[in-house]
Amino acid sequence: QVQLVESGGGLVQAGGSLRLTCAASGRPFGSYTMGWFRQVPGKEREFVAAMTWNGNTVYADSLKVRFSISRDGAKNTGFLQMNSLRPEDTAVYYCAADTRLRLGTSEYDYDCWGQGTQVTVSS
Repeated sequence: QVQLVESGGGLVQAGGSLRLTCAASGRPFGSYTMGWFRQVPGKEREFVAAMTWNGNTVYADSLKVRFSISRDGAKNTGFLQMNSLRPEDTAVYYCAADTRLRLGTSEYDYDCWGQGTQVTVSS
């Protein structure tokens, strides 16, 4: 299992930026794919981005211009850089790990989850 702890959420004005961090432990960097999802109350969890240990990435089409995923192998940490934020980006953002090393876009592809961090974008 991979233990995941997100941080970096908060309140930001529309047009601003935030950088989310996901600190991982329990398994080495190269043993899982890291993904980011988001969820608003009453809606299904939405895929944002994912990155394999060797740098392959996939993004939600609607977010790839403004969001960027990265990972730091030395620190076993992942990041989600979010720019030009909009009120509709308001959600709880979750970090997830797929220990089967796929590059999936479904929440069912991921077997480990963090607790989430709230991002609120004001208009």
